[in-house]
Amino acid sequence: MERTELNTLGEFGLIDRIKAKFTLQNSESVTGMGDDAAVIDAGDKYLLVSTDMLLEGIHFDLSYTPLRHLGYKAVAVNISDIAAMNGIPKQITVSIGLSNRISVEAIDELYEGIKYACEDYQVDLIGGDTSASRSGLVISVTVTGFVEKDKIVYRNGAKANDILCVTGDLGAAYFGLQALEREKQVYLANPEMQPELEDKSFLVGRQLKPEARTDIIHELAELGVVPTSMIDISDGLASEIMHISTQSGVGALIFEDKLPIEDITMLAASEMNVSPITAALNGGEDYQLLFTVKQTDFDKIKNVADVSPIGFITADKNVELVLKSGNKVAIKAQGWNHLQ
Repeated sequence: MERTELNTLGEFGLIDRIKAKFTLQNSESVTGMGDDAAVIDAGDKYLLVSTDMLLEGIHFDLSYTPLRHLGYKAVAVNISDIAAMNGIPKQITVSIGLSNRISVEAIDELYEGIKYACEDYQVDLIGGDTSASRSGLVISVTVTGFVEKDKIVYRNGAKANDILCVTGDLGAAYFGLQALEREKQVYLANPEMQPELEDKSFLVGRQLKPEARTDIIHELAELGVVPTSMIDISDGLASEIMHISTQSGVGALIFEDKLPIEDITMLAASEMNVSPITAALNGGEDYQLLFTVKQTDFDKIKNVADVSPIGFITADKNVELVLKSGNKVAIKAQGWNHLQ
């Protein structure tokens, strides 16, 4: 029998392959795989459901990740998926796989972080599961939320001439990870050396304790704006733009000089000899929101402090970056591939 290697498909190719084998059988199942969350008809509203799994050695390294931060992050990255559907999170379940080197006190620390996240995002921990694990710590979080039926936002609603916007800033989490990895290597070479991360606290914080942008969802609601499409930035801006483009059947033009990148991120890029634009496009783990709005709605959001217009949707299917020089280059999704 012919064998196909997983890395030839990639994560999204694998999801598409699985999705093609299944059809929805229940009328309550509105949308299954393929967006940030599944959508279930719950009567007056839609129920949103999303699951993410974090594995030691793949998604986090306990040599520099405090368990309290990890617990918080595990919740926040799931909350971000609900926000990307324009929804409000309500409940979570947490399942953990534990190796015998994890102490009771360590589990307490992990759940302390989970508790902080529950308080910050006003969600309830309502259950989960525990199991032994031979491959280190495994955390799986499922989140549920609700959205008004006329307010739900998918990835596939972008139209030509819509304005492309992003929340917050980009690339910081990538450089936070690079700083942590660098200090880990220094420590392994010489355990007497103390980590030098004081000037990288902003970047490291973005990597270890990202925030889901539920605040923007509330702000958009107050302004009476429903985006035409939306996605959260987990695998890099380029990857997420490609998702919106592909699923909406449109193209996009974004501008290099409009990408929101903090000065400290620019400085880290210079120190590490990495293009800040490359980090913004492909770094991942920013957990900001990428969304499109109609031109007629742009005046309502243009003064929102943490929202930046970065380009617009085009009728053709080309996705391009306009450089400061005026030249255009094709954008390709080179975000983090979990299966490589």
